[in-house]
Amino acid sequence: MVDGVEDEEKWLAAGIAGLQQNAFYMHRALDSNNLRDALKYSAQMLSELRTSKLSPQKYYQLYMRAFDELRKLEMFFKEETRRGCSIIDLYELVQHAGNILPRLYLLCTVGSVYIKSKEAPAKDVLKDLVEMCRGIQHPVRGLFLRSYLSQISRDKLPDIGSECYTACESFILLADPELRLAVGLSGLQGPAREKDKREKERSELRDLVGKNLHVLSQIEGVDLDMYKETVLPRVLEQVVNCKDEIAQCYLMDCIIQVFPDEYHLQTLEILLGAFPQLQPSVDIKTVLSRLMERLSNYAASSTEVLPEFLQVEAFSKLNNAIGKVIEAQADMPILGAVTLYSSLLTFTLHVHPDRLDYADQVLGACVKKLSGEGKLEDNRATKQIVALLSAPLDKYNDIVTVLKLSNYPSVMEYVDSETNKVMAMVIIQSIMKNNTQISTADKVGALFELIKGLIRDLDGAAHDQVDEDDFKEEQNSVARLIQMLQNDDTEEMFKIICTVRKHILTGGPKRLPFTVPPLVFSSLKLVRQLQGPEENPFGEEGSTTPKKVFQLLNQTIETLYGVPAPELALRLYLQCAEAANDSDLEPVAYEFFTQAYILYEEEISDSRAQVTAIHLIIGTLQRMHVFGVENRDTLTHKATGYSAKLLKKPDQCRAVYACSHLFWVDDQDNMKDGERVLLCLKRALRIANAAQQMSNATRGSTGSVTLFVEILNKYLYFFEKGNTQINAAAIQSLIELITAEMQSESNSPDPAADAFFASTLRYIQFQKQKGGAVGEKYEPIKV
Repeated sequence: MVDGVEDEEKWLAAGIAGLQQNAFYMHRALDSNNLRDALKYSAQMLSELRTSKLSPQKYYQLYMRAFDELRKLEMFFKEETRRGCSIIDLYELVQHAGNILPRLYLLCTVGSVYIKSKEAPAKDVLKDLVEMCRGIQHPVRGLFLRSYLSQISRDKLPDIGSECYTACESFILLADPELRLAVGLSGLQGPAREKDKREKERSELRDLVGKNLHVLSQIEGVDLDMYKETVLPRVLEQVVNCKDEIAQCYLMDCIIQVFPDEYHLQTLEILLGAFPQLQPSVDIKTVLSRLMERLSNYAASSTEVLPEFLQVEAFSKLNNAIGKVIEAQADMPILGAVTLYSSLLTFTLHVHPDRLDYADQVLGACVKKLSGEGKLEDNRATKQIVALLSAPLDKYNDIVTVLKLSNYPSVMEYVDSETNKVMAMVIIQSIMKNNTQISTADKVGALFELIKGLIRDLDGAAHDQVDEDDFKEEQNSVARLIQMLQNDDTEEMFKIICTVRKHILTGGPKRLPFTVPPLVFSSLKLVRQLQGPEENPFGEEGSTTPKKVFQLLNQTIETLYGVPAPELALRLYLQCAEAANDSDLEPVAYEFFTQAYILYEEEISDSRAQVTAIHLIIGTLQRMHVFGVENRDTLTHKATGYSAKLLKKPDQCRAVYACSHLFWVDDQDNMKDGERVLLCLKRALRIANAAQQMSNATRGSTGSVTLFVEILNKYLYFFEKGNTQINAAAIQSLIELITAEMQSESNSPDPAADAFFASTLRYIQFQKQKGGAVGEKYEPIKV
């Protein structure tokens, strides 16, 4: 094959050299106005095009050099006619050339001047040239000759009248043998390598045929009537009769691409009628898809053209044509059918955006085709399904409108679980991008059925195989979707929450930690809506009340026990307790705290998790105002008990001094117990002291004084708040204790603790300098 390429390069170089040599002598003859020598050397030059050794690609290079020279010869012929030379004599003179191919190139060149001169009807000259060109039957040489004729004569044809009509007839006649020549190489027999070479050559020639069809489409006289009555039927007749699948596919595509959109629209029935007559192996899906794509773009270009589509019933014709094609090609791969339906749906959405029944009809036809296939396994078909399902979302930007398409969910049943997830993500992203409001329980139920690939495992697929990051991204998207669901009507909102709950509880233990929290917070948002001044918290029988929502929340959070996710459940119980506090529902708030305490005692064993949990409990309990004395004492006692039982002494100390806030709440006079605050702080000091002793016993040093400084800051806080049990003397003794500890030889250096203590002392000094009541209060403290 390498030798073949090298030989071809040599033959091309030799052809170009011969062509240039004869072109040189032709130019010299032209300069001296020597007509006979010009014809002699031009014929010898064109004889180089008689070669059969070059591939179409190499032959094209040789042809273009000859084409450039022939343009100069054409200018010379024009000058000759101006000088009095008869164009008729010239037309006859060039026919004396010895070889047929040079003779025909010269004849076409003179013929273009003849047509321009109008000394004879253009139709007669062109018809004569077309008939002459039929003498060349070699595929490569014949196609290039016809290409030359179409190129030099297209700008010389009349624009109107019967001559134009006949000229166009001639062009179609010119196209007829070209269409046959385009497939002339396909029937050649021979070795496989030779056959591959022929196929490559034919592929290179296709562009030439397309180019000549393009010339036909550019003739100004080819109006819609002529195209409909003459041009299209004749071209389609040749396409159907050529019986070659590759040529038919390419030529149909050429017709679609080169002629105007409005012509296709007005001749849709004729064009579509040719498709069932094509060879069964023709890639009809691609050609039809391109036709629908062009018409879709045409419809999108201007609203003024839409009435034309309605007038010709474009949707009905395309729908029927696709049905017939799929029916005729029973063995058509599912990819082909889905591609056609996807293109038809895109066309429908552009042309008839208000006709949801048309879009649903396309989806229904697709479901019917898919029903005999089962789950799709072809990746390319799956991608087309995704394109099909994405089209309505892209067009309407509104999932609520898409949900009206009854066959939409049915199409999703035929994709695998991974594709279902992809489509579900596309739907959620569309909702978030367009901030779509889904405000009824029925629509939410339909939506969650659509995205069930993210809500639960399909087909028994194990989520262990899923990439962890992808899984988190998917579930976070579901969580954001849940947060977007909103309705100002509390009854309907409660129905939405119940619908969402029903779906997410099927998701299994791995999904619940992602989906339960947003549902809980949406429910708490509903509780706040129900707290309006006109609302009765207990409501009428059967109506939505805060208590009813809290019952649902309790049941929902309990599902996290099976995950297990005790820390998350505890946080949610505390959130619910705070919401119950705002609703003045003491029994409900107490029950949520009880559940949080049970989780803490029975499920949370990790020491770090315990520390976090106890601080959350203390912080929440401190904000509660709904509890009576008995319930509050019970919960507070439990919290302080948990604090003292933490594993590490520093953790114990910090939790115990945090408990001091449970006995002093600024905006509630009945919750200011200075004595119990002092007891908590003293207990924290004992624990801090014990921690230092343990450190001294195990490490030989008392460790940091950070805990003492932290307790000092708590003393100062309550001192400023007016707790009479915390006095200047207690603060002074604590400062002296810390100073002594820092100066002790057993104390290990801690720059952070030193800086913290120094900053605290500066604050005291600053308060003293304020003067007035504050300065007087701090005056006894010596720093």
